[in-house]
Amino acid sequence: MPDIMAIGEMLVDFTAVTEENGDIFYKQNPGGAPANVAVMAAKLGVSSGFIGKMGKDMFGTYLKETLENEGVDTKGVKLDKGYSTTLAFVRKNEDGDRDFVFYRNNSADLNLSYSEVNLKLIDSCKLLHFGALLLTSEPSKSAVINTVEYAKQQGKIITYDPNWREHLWSSRAEAVKAMRSVLRYVDIIKVSELELQIITDSGNLLPSIAKLLNEGVKVVCITQGAKGCIIATRKGIERFPTFDVETIDTLGAGDSFFGAFISQIIKSGKSMDELDMNDLREFAVYANACGSLSSTKVGAIPAMPTHDEIMALVEKGMKY
Repeated sequence: MPDIMAIGEMLVDFTAVTEENGDIFYKQNPGGAPANVAVMAAKLGVSSGFIGKMGKDMFGTYLKETLENEGVDTKGVKLDKGYSTTLAFVRKNEDGDRDFVFYRNNSADLNLSYSEVNLKLIDSCKLLHFGALLLTSEPSKSAVINTVEYAKQQGKIITYDPNWREHLWSSRAEAVKAMRSVLRYVDIIKVSELELQIITDSGNLLPSIAKLLNEGVKVVCITQGAKGCIIATRKGIERFPTFDVETIDTLGAGDSFFGAFISQIIKSGKSMDELDMNDLREFAVYANACGSLSSTKVGAIPAMPTHDEIMALVEKGMKY
C-alpha cells in the first residue's frame, strides 16, 4: 500500500504553444495539483497513490493511464461515464503571468462522494496530501474534509496546498472561508506569497506565518518563484535561494517542489515532532532543485526531474 496518498482533482492541461509562424496550438498534458504531487513522489522512489474521480471518457482514461505509467497506485481512482473530465487551457498573458480557462461545470472531480473514498488506502498510508479545489462545491467538499478528518484521527501526516484559482470560486469570501476551514487538520502547508496573504488576511510575512502556526500548522513552506522558498516552524524561519536554470514553463513547478519535499520527509522515517531545522533545510534545498528543474520544460508531469538530476543540480550549487 502507498506511503503517500493524495486526494483531489486530476485534469488535462492544454498548454499554449506558439509556432514559428505565430500560430498557437494547445498541447495536451496531464495535470491537477494533488495528482502532480503524487506523481513527483513516485518518481523519487516513494510509493504513492491518488484518490479522485474523472470522467469515463478519452481524457479520464488518458489520466488514469498516466498515473499507472508513472507508478502511482490507482485503486482510489473512479472513472464515471455520467460526468466529464475537467479541462484547463493555459497560456501566458501580456504580463507573462499564466491565464487559466477551466471547463469544469458539474465535472467528475466535483462529484466525488465520501462513500467512494477507499478508506483502507488511508489506513495504510503515512501521509495524506490534499488541495482546496474540491472544496468549491458538494459532494466533493464533504468527501475531502471527511477524508482529511479521518486521516488526522488515524495519526497521519496531513499536507495541504490551497492552490488559489480565483475563477473557480463563486466569491473570494467563500474561497477564504473554505481554505481556512481545514487549517486545523494541517501539519504542513505550501503557499505562494499571494496565497499566504489571502488565507491569513495579512500582507506582512511574519504575522502571516504566526497566524498559520497558531492554527496548529507545524511547517509553513512559502514558495517564491525565482527567489526560492521560505521554511518556517516554531523553531525558526529560514529562506533558501533557488538554482540558476533557464526557465521555460513554471506550470506544476510548485507541485514538483512539494512532492519532492514530502517525499524526503517519508524517506527520513521521522515523525513531525522529530523533524528539526537541519532536516527541513536539507529537504528545502532538494525541493528547490526539483522545482527549478521542472520549470525548464513545458508541462507539469512531463517536466518532472529524476532524483539523479536533482542531486546533480544540488551539487552544482544555488543562485545567490
